[in-house]
Amino acid sequence: MLINKELLPIVDFADFKDGSSKESLAIGQKLIAACRDVGFAHLINTGIPQEQIDEIFDWSARLFALPLEVKLKAQHPPEGWKHRGYSGVGREQVSQHVFDPGELQAIRTGKFPDFKESFDLGNEGSEILLNIWIPEEDFSGFRSHAMKFYNTCREFQLSTLLPALALGLDLPKDFFYNYHATDSNQLRLLHYPGAPTSVFESGEKGRIGAHTDYGTATLLFQDDCGGLEVESPSQPGVFMPVLPVPGAVVFNIGDFLMRWSNDILKSTLHRVRAPPRKDEDPSDGMTKERFSMAYFMGADSDKTIDCLPGCFGPNRPKKYEPINAGDYINRRLTASY
Repeated sequence: MLINKELLPIVDFADFKDGSSKESLAIGQKLIAACRDVGFAHLINTGIPQEQIDEIFDWSARLFALPLEVKLKAQHPPEGWKHRGYSGVGREQVSQHVFDPGELQAIRTGKFPDFKESFDLGNEGSEILLNIWIPEEDFSGFRSHAMKFYNTCREFQLSTLLPALALGLDLPKDFFYNYHATDSNQLRLLHYPGAPTSVFESGEKGRIGAHTDYGTATLLFQDDCGGLEVESPSQPGVFMPVLPVPGAVVFNIGDFLMRWSNDILKSTLHRVRAPPRKDEDPSDGMTKERFSMAYFMGADSDKTIDCLPGCFGPNRPKKYEPINAGDYINRRLTASY
């Protein structure tokens, strides 16, 4: 079995600073190498405070422990593309590259939907996707703490991550900022309830099936339960566990950036499985609950993107026509719910 450090490259941002040094360039190049070879990486020394991560995990546990009738005061809208508010256990089924309405409905009403619940939020200033909150009198303080963490992720995205990607591709440092200025991002809090281990082993319940993310890129924060698996770069169809690394953030490329890079950067299949039964577990053992948080980055909906400079040429023609970011993302959003 591949162990964690062998599967995912580790990219250390400790010396990135303002992105103007040769150390910054080296970090960007290492990040792009990870995106090209694996599509995933562990990021360390990001500047996102661990105490803030711990704090939002605590808020997430308290959120999902609320009575269902309270959580439903912030219910996800019926439209699939409006990823805001609370989605209950079994409400969502991830679908991979399925866009036909009939096929999507069959997936969503299938026997075994994803066994998880989630809460989505984003830019408070958006006039298109309005956040949906549990009333303050029912869950005081959650809104302010959730937005604080969202804005921390946004700051890392703008000040460090996007410049590193640009430098690694030999582009101006602010190249990607110009396509991500309006804050079209999403923070998703996820809870996978515990259940008897046997229901996961039999396939009666699952966590999230194999899929790719559809946006620019994703930051994933996970607890110590485990369960994330990434398709092996060298063995298609073989999924390897990504064990939690204390202090590290999981990073992965989305389909949009893969297309933008003319498929040079990889958007890799991944899934969440219940951890395998331990030898000492009794036959009626329980698989413990899992918490994670995903920060999804999306390009500005009014921007049209064409193949990135340096990603095409006489020996590597463009594979895709220019596309409007909003049209692309909305199509994928609709298909994912």
